[in-house]
Amino acid sequence: MKFGLIGHPIEHSLSPALFKAGYDGMYPYDLIITEDFEEAYRRFLDEYDGINVTAPFKELALRKADIVSEECRLVGAANILIKTPQGITAYNSDFRGVVAIFRGLKGGCPLSDHEKTVLIVGAGGAGKAAKAAAEAMGYETTVINRTQYNPEIKPLSAFREEFRKADIVIYNLPVRLPEIDLMTEADLCPGKEKVILEANYRNPSFDKGAIQRMVTMNPLIRYIDGREWLLQQAVTGYELFTGKTPDCEAMKAVIKSK
Repeated sequence: MKFGLIGHPIEHSLSPALFKAGYDGMYPYDLIITEDFEEAYRRFLDEYDGINVTAPFKELALRKADIVSEECRLVGAANILIKTPQGITAYNSDFRGVVAIFRGLKGGCPLSDHEKTVLIVGAGGAGKAAKAAAEAMGYETTVINRTQYNPEIKPLSAFREEFRKADIVIYNLPVRLPEIDLMTEADLCPGKEKVILEANYRNPSFDKGAIQRMVTMNPLIRYIDGREWLLQQAVTGYELFTGKTPDCEAMKAVIKSK
């Protein structure tokens, strides 16, 4: 079996190292580097059993699928394509990664059963997957975004107000909102359990200083950085590829080393 990743740019992707660690080098995993989606897709058909798909190709990938998983229908995008006897099957591990994290939260951590409000910050690909996952788990969601392309989306100026209300905040923006540095004790709701999950693991907006300041004002705040989301995406995706559970500890070691 042979696997790979398509997208642009992907030269610095951790996927090959994660895949190698997860299966101790048992399967080859390549970066298929091209700006042309159709060229990348042809290479998948000719050479690979399954591929991960990253920006900007996720919606295009969904259109190629013969069989579409329910999470792809909910999100409107696919980031995994796998050859099967029935045809090309599409999955979304962004969605599955968030569900895995939510299940972990329910199983051991802050957040009692009645607390089910989620703030989605940023409505791009990761934000759409996070929203779909939260709603599939029975959570009430609010979305804020720079562009309000439908009336249900609130402006970014509502960040502090909506942050106060939320039990879980999923931050998907690639940039740091100035409001993060302006939040007061009233915004952080001392005594209220709150979880912050961030998508960006390379340059997080909630850096160590911001998290320390927040935890000082509300010790019940828990921050989950983007490396955990990356890990859960990889684990759920690689299981779909191979039918075998990868070595999570080896994958964690790769992520921590970066």
